Amino acid sequence: MAEPVPPTRPRFPGSGLAKGLAVTLRTMTKKTVTEQYPEVQPDLPPRTRGVIGLFEENCTVCMLCARECPDWCIYIDSHKETVPPAAPGGRERSRNVLDRFAIDFSLCMYCGICIEVCPFDALFWSPEFEYAETDIHELTHERDKLREWMWTVPAPPALDPAAEEPKEIAAARKTAEKLAAQAEQQEGES
Repeated sequence: MAEPVPPTRPRFPGSGLAKGLAVTLRTMTKKTVTEQYPEVQPDLPPRTRGVIGLFEENCTVCMLCARECPDWCIYIDSHKETVPPAAPGGRERSRNVLDRFAIDFSLCMYCGICIEVCPFDALFWSPEFEYAETDIHELTHERDKLREWMWTVPAPPALDPAAEEPKEIAAARKTAEKLAAQAEQQEGES
């Protein structure tokens, strides 16, 4: 036996058009939320995940970041260098020297695992997000570009107002001063 069909409301001609116009009028009276992006830069949260910056002085070429990356988008090359003994009669030591550190951002899924597993704080999130390229092969950024992004990394909030300067910033400042002194010395000699 067939079930009875519920009665339908009578449709008036043009009722769909009236409903559509009502939605349009409601939308027109609301404030727009569209941002004019290229002209007006967005206000980003303080610790935004943009790209990965490399603090090269802290990298010991342990390869943990490349091994843990689920996308295999980190490329690291290095060589061993012999370091003379620190004290007379000591023995020579060997250390890894970074030759290449590159991240292929066309493969990266921005999970942050590489930053979390780095035991020496060599990788950081930079809030930079405007790095589009016209060719996908140009999205592999080498250590020079990653080092540039390191300077855009915001300083971590201090736990104590009287806290000392972070060691990363002090080391970077010392390296920059040493490079500037070498450049001045070379200019003075020539």
